[in-house]
Order: sequence, then structure tokens, then C-alpha cells
Amino acid sequence: MKVSLVQMNSQNDKALNLQTAAALIDNVVKNENPQLVVLPEYFAFLDDNPSAMHTSAETFPGGETWTFLSSMAAEHRITLHAGSIVEKAGEDFYNTSLVFGPDGQEIARYRKIHLFDVKTPEGIVYRESDSIRRGEDVVTYRVGDITVGCGICYDIRFPELFQRLRDLGAEIIVLPAAFTLSTGRDHWEILARARAIETQTYFLAVGQTGTHAGGSKACYGHSMVINPWGHMIAQSPDFVTAFTATLDLTYLKSVRQNLPVADHCVLHTMSKE
Repeated sequence: MKVSLVQMNSQNDKALNLQTAAALIDNVVKNENPQLVVLPEYFAFLDDNPSAMHTSAETFPGGETWTFLSSMAAEHRITLHAGSIVEKAGEDFYNTSLVFGPDGQEIARYRKIHLFDVKTPEGIVYRESDSIRRGEDVVTYRVGDITVGCGICYDIRFPELFQRLRDLGAEIIVLPAAFTLSTGRDHWEILARARAIETQTYFLAVGQTGTHAGGSKACYGHSMVINPWGHMIAQSPDFVTAFTATLDLTYLKSVRQNLPVADHCVLHTMSKE
């Protein structure tokens, strides 16, 4: 199975971001013919101002970004995992991943569960919960016979979510992100590899890169594909690009057979009794 990861440097210009995403998707599909294409967190609009983020929000189904994604998936006959978008639902706003199948129909919607409320070592403060409501549902979808699990960015620090995705049959886990530069340098790769090893899945970590918000915030990039043994099998350079990896599902099955950790989890077994 071929998967393509699209690394972006999104700004507070939705039209330009969608144009960039379209060009990257067009090019990688033409050259690589993947079945699954993944965009990063907040690919359609990224700003430091909560009011601007809310203004960019859309209600699903419909809306400029939803329609764009549906059209791109159908045009290229791909499954398109659309990083995340600001969703407006009633009076609430969510950080939401949308997934569209090759017929252009929405097949999954995941609202980020763990919200990023931190102060970085440089003193930069992030308070996602001030403007975004957390999701409540663990979400998977299918690409052919393969089950794919959903997470977003800060979710990566909470292994219980990924164990639940594994319990639901996930063989691939997709994590769109806008990981900060400071935490990314120290934690991005090691966390992604840990989640892949624990769940014995292919882990697709797709990041924003470069600065935004007038240069006051920076994302780490380094989008990558990790195999079920924890080895990095592909990684992007530090600029806007798309790249492709081939996933060997036979290898995944052999890893799980030879090291059957899911069968050895005592707490998991106890929870069924």
C-alpha cells in the first residue's frame, strides 16, 4: 500500500493554503499513485489569533474546504485524510480531521481529544482549550481492507488512545500535527516511534513546517513514516513538500505474530474478565 504525506507551511490565507495543498496533492498523485494521502493539522488556515481561527471555521458537510477535499478525493480516486480544520458545530469549535473516500464521500470525522495547553521552554504559551472544545470519540476508518486510526498532534503524548485504536483493529495510525519547534526537536521522533512500537502499526506523522503568525510561532516539520518495528522508513526534508512510502502489510502481520504483545497485555486481559 502506498501512502503520501503532504508537509505544508500554512498561513492565515485559506485560498492560498488550499491552492498549495491542491498542487502538492496533484503532483504526488501523478508521480506516485498512492491510495492514501495525508495533510497536516490546520492545513487550510493557521494563525495565532483564536478569533481569526474561529472566523476560518466551517460547518460540515459543505463549506469551501469540505467541498475542496471531497472534489480532490474524487478527482484522484484516493482516500484523502485532511489533516485538521476548524469545525463549527452550533456554538462550539473543534479541531477536526475529515477523511474522504475515492468517491468523494466523507468516511470519517475525528475531533481532537487532547488539547494543547502548555508553556514551552522558551516561554511561549499555547491555550488550545480557550478556543477549542475537545472531542470525545475514538475514530477509525477503512482503506480497502486496512483499518486506519486517527489522532491529532498533542494526542501523541497519550498512549492509551493509541492502544484503543489498536484494540479497534488499526494497522495504520495517522497523526497530523503542527508540532512546535522546541518540543519537536526533543520529542517528535521518539514519541512517534514509541507509539508505532507499542501498537505495532505503521505510524504516519504529518507536520507543519516553518514559521507562522508573523514569525512568532514555528513548527518542527520532519514528517515521517514509522514501521511496526519502530524504524523510520521515510522522512521529509525541512520544506514544503510531499513524499511517499510503501507499507508492507505482510511485514506488519509478521511483527505481530513474532512478538504478540497484544496477547500478553495483562491489563487488557483483565478488562475483559
